[in-house]
Amino acid sequence: MGLKTPSTDGPSGETAPAAAKKTGAAQAPMREFSRSLPMSLMRAREAVMRHFRPSLRAHGLTEQQWRILRALSSIDAIEVTDLARLAYLLGPSLSRILRDLEGRRLIERKTVKSDLRRGTVSITAKGLKLIGAVAPFSEAIYAEMTKRYGAQRLADLQDMLHLLESSLLAMPVRGGTGDEDESGYET
Repeated sequence: MGLKTPSTDGPSGETAPAAAKKTGAAQAPMREFSRSLPMSLMRAREAVMRHFRPSLRAHGLTEQQWRILRALSSIDAIEVTDLARLAYLLGPSLSRILRDLEGRRLIERKTVKSDLRRGTVSITAKGLKLIGAVAPFSEAIYAEMTKRYGAQRLADLQDMLHLLESSLLAMPVRGGTGDEDESGYET
């Protein structure tokens, strides 16, 4: 399934407004769908992740499992709720992923003695070994991306994304608290 560029949104290759007029679709008073920030970010994410998926699959990992292992590889232990926020996963999905990773002995879960309702998660030696096996493939992909896009441009992009994130976190959310996660951000 190919994604259409801003110049070819219509079924015959015309721009979105031209396609809408041609098919009689109503025009909403907003920017073109292909120019929306969420869609631009999703397209960029997909362009990046399509290069990593084959390596993850070859190592028996999903994107979500990899995110968990990568997050855990940089810390000693973390509470499950904090891990969900760190890895941008919803609670029910995280529970399933942790169960799978624990079954493969890639992570270890412990109950907090002072509060049996809380739990911590840490990566095991086997999990770190898997990270070590995937890392050369991952770094090779990063090297190729850096070569194609440019080291400075990639660093600038990271900086801009961090700035965007922090400025939007400070922006009031209309119609809610912003704490609820309806994004379904699972992939």
